Amino acid sequence: MIQVSKSSLEFLQKLKENNNREWFDIHKSEFKEEEAKLKAFYTGVLEDLNKNDTIEKMKIFRIYRDVRFSKDKTPYNWYRSVSFSRATESLRGGYYLKIAPGETMMAGGFFQPNPADLLRIRKEFETDATEIREIIASENFQKLFGKLEGDEVKSAPRGFDKNHPNIDLIKKKSFLVTRKFSDKEVVASDFREKLNESYLGLRPFFDYMSDVLTTDLNGVSILK
Repeated sequence: MIQVSKSSLEFLQKLKENNNREWFDIHKSEFKEEEAKLKAFYTGVLEDLNKNDTIEKMKIFRIYRDVRFSKDKTPYNWYRSVSFSRATESLRGGYYLKIAPGETMMAGGFFQPNPADLLRIRKEFETDATEIREIIASENFQKLFGKLEGDEVKSAPRGFDKNHPNIDLIKKKSFLVTRKFSDKEVVASDFREKLNESYLGLRPFFDYMSDVLTTDLNGVSILK
């Protein structure tokens, strides 16, 4: 089974310490070699995902940073990341992987959903949050992710009661989970298995949210 090479993490660590164009130009061939290895690994993860899901698109994020509006002018991302988008309107949510020395993590969920989707989710939580609470309190969810994450508004969103019993969920602007991995775990032969375990652990959450986002508050499908 294809795995992450120790040399890929070592290259990213050196890039972190030498984040400038002169160093990168000298080591560009090394970057291309490590990038090819990582792409092969991502493709393996994609194959694993497609055994239990339907992935529409794999996107490998560029190593070059957009520094136009950033105070940090370092030109390169010293980590590598990839996302996997689920296919069709009925399968909502997305998977993410970031590989970085000391900071590798998988993530998944709904990052800053559009206003219509966000309102629909909040309305569902306002009506009944029993099912989502059961999912995030389940033993497997707790073991893999610990909690449901995501930025929140400071007070109740407009039109919602700040004293509502589900206000902790209603206040969220994103609905995400993460799981971190040590460098030792990343280069181990079973890393892909651990990633797949994590992504599979998201399915009850994804299935629930997909059902919410493809129906109205009466449970009637809105898909054409």
